Amino acid sequence: MTEQLLHLAEEPLWQAARGTGTYEMSTRGRTLREEGFIHCSLPHQLPGVARMLYGSDDRDLVVLVIDPDRLQVPVRYEAMKPGGEEFPHIYGPLPVSAVVEVRPWSHAAAQKEGEAL
Repeated sequence: MTEQLLHLAEEPLWQAARGTGTYEMSTRGRTLREEGFIHCSLPHQLPGVARMLYGSDDRDLVVLVIDPDRLQVPVRYEAMKPGGEEFPHIYGPLPVSAVVEVRPWSHAAAQKEGEAL
């Protein structure tokens, strides 16, 4: 299996996706249709992403652990700016069957850079 991808999701949106069979949120407040892909992270990138996007926001978040081998759409590693750190992007809907684990996320965890996920 290739390296797992992680996506930080609002728990109610993930629950809704379980009912439809696909998850189509790209990032906080933006859909796959609006953004063109679903933002993901590697394990070492997630704490920084959580701080940047959610800060001390108190909404319920979960980490979707994604097996890229179960995806039927491309995954591309891209940087936000030339020479920047590359992040995985899923170019299509995320089937719930590709999510192999769902972990709770706490804002306290985001304060610990490099925490084992």
